[in-house]
Amino acid sequence: MLTVENASLHYGAAQALRGISLEVKPQSITCVLGRNGVGKTSMLRAIVGQHPLSSGSISFDGAPLGKKPPYDRARAGIAFVPQGREIFPLLTVRENLATGFAAAKRGNRNVPPEVFELFPVLKTMLGRRGGDLSGGQQQQLAIGRALVTRPRLLVLDEPTEGIQPSIIKDIGRAIRFLRDQTGLAILLVEQYLDFCRELADHVYIMDRGEIVHSGDAASLDKLEVRKFLTV
Repeated sequence: MLTVENASLHYGAAQALRGISLEVKPQSITCVLGRNGVGKTSMLRAIVGQHPLSSGSISFDGAPLGKKPPYDRARAGIAFVPQGREIFPLLTVRENLATGFAAAKRGNRNVPPEVFELFPVLKTMLGRRGGDLSGGQQQQLAIGRALVTRPRLLVLDEPTEGIQPSIIKDIGRAIRFLRDQTGLAILLVEQYLDFCRELADHVYIMDRGEIVHSGDAASLDKLEVRKFLTV
């Protein structure tokens, strides 16, 4: 579904990614782990088109993305849930969800029923402003907004950050449902080790802008792997 090959990325003279390669397969959950500042978010920004690569390539469903802007990638089926959620605080829940219509085809400009099945609290709060929701509810709204675009690849940047444990479990169940019942491919960046261990089909670990480990979720229990995740 997604292939990143030998990708490097710079911010001016600073190099954030150093020749990384990874794959996300259809109907799978791929988790990227690593400490703060190792390049995880930079990698996602490159995938969704928010920052250009210095070298290397990214392909989606077999087609190179090249220099396509974010809106074209969204229309192609890549949905992004950014770190910090970035919902519109002064818009209602209904209006926030409707912003996802921009990337949807005309016949799909409605909220898919699975959004409210996965996050029923959103249906009870359609008239409330996004800024009045709790952090966990805002995260559910951000994921719901992404699902409105009917994506084939869902990209999530640290969805558990600052979220209470009960909501983390709800988000985990939702991610698993989307893989198993809708066939969605999911790329998940996280620091919460247990969350990835429970969900991931495949795991990558980043350190200093490079991929230093690739394997299944069980490999996270190895001492030589854990050393890349300890502070």
